[in-house]
Amino acid sequence: MIFCSIFTGLHSVYGQSEQITGTVSDDQGVPIPGVNIVQKNTSNGAVTDFDGNFSIELASGQDILVFTYIGYQTREVRLEGQTVLNITLQEDTQALDEVVVVGYGTTTKSDLTGSVASVSSEEITQVPSSRVDQVLQGRAAGVQVTQTSGAPGAGTVIRVRGGNSITGSNEPLWVIDGIVVGTNFNLNNINANDIKSIEILKDASSIAIYGSRGANGVVLVTTKNGVGAGYGKPQINIGLYTGMQLVPEQPDMLTQAEQIAFTNESAEFRGAAVPFPNDPSTYPNNDWYDLLMGASPIYNADISIAGSSENGNVNYYNSLNYFNQDGLIISSGIEKYIFRSNIDIKLNDKLKTGFRFNYSRINQDNGVVGFGNVFANLPTQPIYNEDGTYNGFDEVIGSPWSNPIANAKLNTNETFTNNLLATVYLEYSPWPQWNIRSTFSPEFNNIKQNRFISSQSPDLLVVGDLGRASVRTVSGTSWNNENTIQYNGDFGENHSLTLLAGASFQKVANEIVESEAFGITSDATGFDNLGFSDPTRSVVSSDFNGFQIASFFGRINYSYKDKYLLTLVGRTDGSSVFSEGNKYEFYPSIAGAWKISEESFMQDQNLFKELKLRASYGKSGNQAIDPYRTLGLLTEANTTLNGVEVPGLTLGRPANPNLKWETTTSLDIALEASMFNGRLFTEFNYYHKETNDLLLDVTIPRQSGFTSQLQNVGSLENKGWEFLLNSTNIVNDNFSWKSTLTLSSNNNKILDLGGVDFIDVTVDAILGSGNTRLIVGEPVPVFTGVRYLGTWKSQEEIDASGLTDPQVVGGARFEDLNGDGIISTEDNVVLGDPTPDLIFGLENTFSYKNLDFSFYFQGTEGNEVYNLRTRNHYFNRGETTKFGDIRNRWTVDNQNSDIPRAGGDSVTNTPSNSEYVEDGSHIRLKTARIGYNFPVEKIGWDGVRNMNIYVSGSNLLLFSNFRLIDPETSSFGRNGLGNIAQGYSNGEYPNPRTITLGLNVTF
Repeated sequence: MIFCSIFTGLHSVYGQSEQITGTVSDDQGVPIPGVNIVQKNTSNGAVTDFDGNFSIELASGQDILVFTYIGYQTREVRLEGQTVLNITLQEDTQALDEVVVVGYGTTTKSDLTGSVASVSSEEITQVPSSRVDQVLQGRAAGVQVTQTSGAPGAGTVIRVRGGNSITGSNEPLWVIDGIVVGTNFNLNNINANDIKSIEILKDASSIAIYGSRGANGVVLVTTKNGVGAGYGKPQINIGLYTGMQLVPEQPDMLTQAEQIAFTNESAEFRGAAVPFPNDPSTYPNNDWYDLLMGASPIYNADISIAGSSENGNVNYYNSLNYFNQDGLIISSGIEKYIFRSNIDIKLNDKLKTGFRFNYSRINQDNGVVGFGNVFANLPTQPIYNEDGTYNGFDEVIGSPWSNPIANAKLNTNETFTNNLLATVYLEYSPWPQWNIRSTFSPEFNNIKQNRFISSQSPDLLVVGDLGRASVRTVSGTSWNNENTIQYNGDFGENHSLTLLAGASFQKVANEIVESEAFGITSDATGFDNLGFSDPTRSVVSSDFNGFQIASFFGRINYSYKDKYLLTLVGRTDGSSVFSEGNKYEFYPSIAGAWKISEESFMQDQNLFKELKLRASYGKSGNQAIDPYRTLGLLTEANTTLNGVEVPGLTLGRPANPNLKWETTTSLDIALEASMFNGRLFTEFNYYHKETNDLLLDVTIPRQSGFTSQLQNVGSLENKGWEFLLNSTNIVNDNFSWKSTLTLSSNNNKILDLGGVDFIDVTVDAILGSGNTRLIVGEPVPVFTGVRYLGTWKSQEEIDASGLTDPQVVGGARFEDLNGDGIISTEDNVVLGDPTPDLIFGLENTFSYKNLDFSFYFQGTEGNEVYNLRTRNHYFNRGETTKFGDIRNRWTVDNQNSDIPRAGGDSVTNTPSNSEYVEDGSHIRLKTARIGYNFPVEKIGWDGVRNMNIYVSGSNLLLFSNFRLIDPETSSFGRNGLGNIAQGYSNGEYPNPRTITLGLNVTF
């Protein structure tokens, strides 16, 4: 019907034509050659000659001419009977004069003295996404965004110019409409289509205004309002899209027959009974990919109503969003309902008020089947017993087996989240240059997680156990009060001054209650009645945590002749998480900028339209510890009185009232340039950051009763560069081509670890310590282990090695670095690290008449990934599936192979080694989009302002050599161990390939 309407609307015929002539010049009266003049909504056009003159034969059906020229603002002129025109075009300084949101205010790009990356709403909504952080990937230089999982609603790990802490969070601070929501705010609560812009503050000058919370960068999110949407008559926007998620490429694993051969070989070598004595065709051949994964849909519907009153005193933006995404893996998905209302009211010439209100309801199926279940289960493992019941026993291993099909059908793991985020403000301007503003922003968060394991679960039936259930609730409340006073004025002809002073107060409190029941005899009530269980096995726990922060801050922006800019920022923060004497810290910064292009010696050149040099230096902080961390910790410790065990408590952690803030000092130097009359904008940044007073667990004398204590002892540095290039390659009346390139590199290094050379970090209980280390002089962290040298080719090689550990011909061979005859952590070397040498993003956008097309590549180079699956799928026995590499393993007939023989691990232990570490470099076609903008005026669709239909794709191509296909992974997430242990892969939920069809209509 849509396309029929298009074609039927093409019947418009222009009547009698007339000749229009004229001249186009700039605001200085200089004629502009090469200006494109187009009759609106047609392909009829002309171009000005060398003297700025033009002539166009105009059809009488449309009396609007559109004048466009690179570096100048587009102008539309309605003829209204005129046949001779003298047109003046104004310079378009958008590249450096676009409005940028900064902490507690806005400025123009040309007046920035700090480093701020901006992402517009057009970029955010270019390709549909359930979370705004996902679309930041590669779009902001110096910002590394890693998708932790492809599961519906999964978040990202974000590092702004590297990580600054070891114990504390390295995530940036999120501020939404001026509300400080912290580092762990669930971004599923925000509708991406409600966002007007995102700014990422990166250097000391821009983040110092957030003091103790800005060391890891600050992400400012500004949502839409009704300004510009229309006066008197509301603007209604409807956005719909539906998509299909496709299963991506699968890791190469042995086939069923190959796996049977390997498993039998392994058993024979160990002298065990062969698990599969018969022909492979007599055993099950379950394709777990097909059984547990499949294409799944996405649905999204948005409606917003925005506008202003006729006098402009009231503007509003209201929206509703529904989002539903099924996961690739069975029993996973997310459903969201989001409502937003933004209203601003001008009460009189001096007083203004308004509010921002966002409510979200999220229903999430967390899934009971992991991706590891998909490719780790042997294809020969039966799903059902002979009597048709679910199988819960693994005959090969000889132990209970968690049947993923049964789990998906019988068990539950779901989370319900209700979030209310709001702010109300009052703004008073007693004089034109003065502004006083006060905001109050509450947040209420309620989370309930239900988990249920059926009494009919086959692995429980095998051991004679019954069902299990748990209910966990988290109730969080917080409020934030911001108060600012600002002066903005000029004095004399050459001086401009902006002063800001403010105070901020925040309180956060969270209560957690969890109940877990065992021995549930019936599935009738599931988790809804935990009383139907064995009371002697029930576990009940509760927790409370909270903190308060009081802050006082100020900023001075000074400009001389609009050429020399100076910014001074200072903030004092006090936090309840520290003890008396260490609660308060002051964070200052200074920044300056020189608009070189405004100098007299730059006026006679034609290369640079704008040229600016800027630099900043300052301090910011990081709380880095949880509430009450300065205090001793009481833990449960039962004792015996008169032969009876009674509950008790003991001190489980030593107190340390001397803990203080981690402090990051940073230097930033940058050059910005707009060239070729605005067609090319480029920015280059160099930065150096050093973090001191790192919080680390330090070994203390055992006489204290403890083994370690948290202390401020370490330091590390980050230094690197960033490059941004925006170019307008071609612009004419029918076609345009624009490109954006971002490049960045960060070098992270530990400077001090409290006097020790290294600290081992355990990320895998079986591998033990030593596979990950914090080493002075190396990045955080490095992957460590012994070097894998292939296989032993003969007994003579083994005898000559001097190793005392048992070895076997065809088995794995590791380097005895210190020659002590034992393969141990003493032989460990640095095998790699997860930090890329280069992060890049490249986007190209094309438009031809009413069609637009864009594609966006992003990736990394020089980073490594630690594949935790290598132990099971490369080295271990035949009870687990094996990588396809194993086809070329060592056998009697293939003795030159460097892939270990089947069963060799039963003789030789497998330590952390170089085979675990793989190249993580990759290039991804992140998004591609093609759209059509309907010529609604030409078609004559009254009431429709614009309409766009599009098809988009995400994760369409991936170029990588990683065994598990996608090297963009974070096995440990973003918190806890994941704070530093990035770059680990354990078979995370894969990122789907997604094809989406969408429609946007504005009335």
